[in-house]
Amino acid sequence: MNIRNIAVIAHVDHGKTTMVDGLLRQSGTFGAHEQVETCAMDSNAQEKERGITILSKNTAIRYKDHKINIIDTPGHADFGGEVERVLKMVDGVLLLVDAQEGVMPQTRFVVKKAIGFGLRPIVIVNKIDKPAAEPDRVVNEVFDLLVQMDASERQLDFPIIYASGVNGFAKTKLSDENKDLSPLFEAILCEVPAPSGDESNHIQAQVFTLDYDNYVGKIGVARIFNGKLRKNQTLTLVKSDGEKISGRITKLIGFHGLTRMEIDEAGAGDIVAIAGFETIDVGDSLVDPANPMPLDPLHIEEPTLSVLFSVNDSPLAGTEGKHVTSNKIRDRLEKEMQTNIAMKMQEEGEGKFKVSGRGELQITVLAESMRREGFEFSIGRPEVIVKEEEGKKLEPFEHLVIDVPETFSGVVIEKLGKRKAEMKAMIPMGSGYTRIEFEIPARGLIGLRTQFLTDTKGEGVLNHSFLDYRPITGAVESRGNGALISMEKGEAVAYSIFNLQDRGVIFIKPQDKVYVGMIIGEHSRSNDLDVNPIKGKQLTNMRASGSDDSIKLIPPKEHTLESALEWIDDDEIVEITPKNIRIRKKYLDPNARKRVGK
Repeated sequence: MNIRNIAVIAHVDHGKTTMVDGLLRQSGTFGAHEQVETCAMDSNAQEKERGITILSKNTAIRYKDHKINIIDTPGHADFGGEVERVLKMVDGVLLLVDAQEGVMPQTRFVVKKAIGFGLRPIVIVNKIDKPAAEPDRVVNEVFDLLVQMDASERQLDFPIIYASGVNGFAKTKLSDENKDLSPLFEAILCEVPAPSGDESNHIQAQVFTLDYDNYVGKIGVARIFNGKLRKNQTLTLVKSDGEKISGRITKLIGFHGLTRMEIDEAGAGDIVAIAGFETIDVGDSLVDPANPMPLDPLHIEEPTLSVLFSVNDSPLAGTEGKHVTSNKIRDRLEKEMQTNIAMKMQEEGEGKFKVSGRGELQITVLAESMRREGFEFSIGRPEVIVKEEEGKKLEPFEHLVIDVPETFSGVVIEKLGKRKAEMKAMIPMGSGYTRIEFEIPARGLIGLRTQFLTDTKGEGVLNHSFLDYRPITGAVESRGNGALISMEKGEAVAYSIFNLQDRGVIFIKPQDKVYVGMIIGEHSRSNDLDVNPIKGKQLTNMRASGSDDSIKLIPPKEHTLESALEWIDDDEIVEITPKNIRIRKKYLDPNARKRVGK
């Protein structure tokens, strides 16, 4: 069987998953009777809602007499760890670039990794049906990018395909007619080298992603570099620290389309899932017990951001969630760490867990999953992870690229200046947009998105990727406004909320439960203010003209998990339950707050 292994890489929202959909459909992988939804690879509920890929997934299609293993990767910087591992498992990459947006920060990030592994990209200029598409400019941008990355002659001589994933066509020349994706299939067969490795050699396989099944336990998805794997075969698992564990393959699972089926054997070059090793981890090698030759362990980028998860201790604790104890929260976080290796967790005292990841998005995705499963907990403000080298403190810096309408560029540059961002380039993009590049401490990005969308009236696009660690810069400006804090416990009343509307932006509506120390709104000034949202109207038996006018309430500002985490300050936490997201002070008692404030 001829095998080709490819990964689909691109910036977020340039059409990776849609393109894989097209390949699955046109290769005849789905039977005529099968109902398939769009973006079939985004299987998780949050991926469907957010419209992004969070976990890298693999599928296999048959085309002519070839089997093509395709791995769909995420485009967000927060999930960069996923991309890096996947590239080591493939022999070629499909680099998708949007025909209008061109090369973006994430394109840079993934291309840098691919070039480093010596892979030669097939460049797909996607979305050429967009009215503002400029395919020729985009091809030049990709070429310039590869030159910057010190690509070899072979890598610079890349094949180009013009395509539209949504409409399901690809072509090698812009003048060709729009038919189907067969030019892309042909390019994969011709341009991607067949996997090296020999079935007659000793076994070498490496795990690049994990899965979990309640019946068979941990499952490792691995690529076989040499030899043959069979069901019930005894192998040695070599961990990254050199420890060796003997075990047996209880299940060998092959991929075809979106289905998984049990198989009896698989040969060199193939990608399979293996069950039977309890301690299997990403980067571990499976080798022949008689002649163990482990592969190099995978390098995984360090987390740059940490958040404190803790047991909910508010007055409303335990009234809305199923799982509220620290044991339940610890078990759930440990289960997450088993399959998500880009995150780390450590206990910080009673009922507190420090979870570190690559960015806010990665951590909020985990919190949202837990919330949907019935967990109740609280989260503190994200903090960047500071390293010490030679007595100097270093913090992570990010490469930030923003596309904004020209009219807003002044406001954005001013705001970013206060967050210690340094402008590196400014390029007019045509059609009234400007692209500005910055280098900014990761601290300056916390809470930036909401502010940025307000400043650009929702028209700006913001992207960033990790650069390196540098000496710590000065203080970064954070939220300018104070909070409106409830001084009573009970149910909010419309009359009170109406009277508080002049004080700032309100987060609650009538009949919402409130408690002492809970934040019910954002103050219009910079100081915190204690208010009473449950005070009713004094009723008398006198009637007066004009005093009984109806109350007009402004709809409250509802926070999502992301916006709440971005909004809070160091002395505040977000209380998360399956039904509500509330914001509160760490110290609920006003006297305790004053003492700590001193």
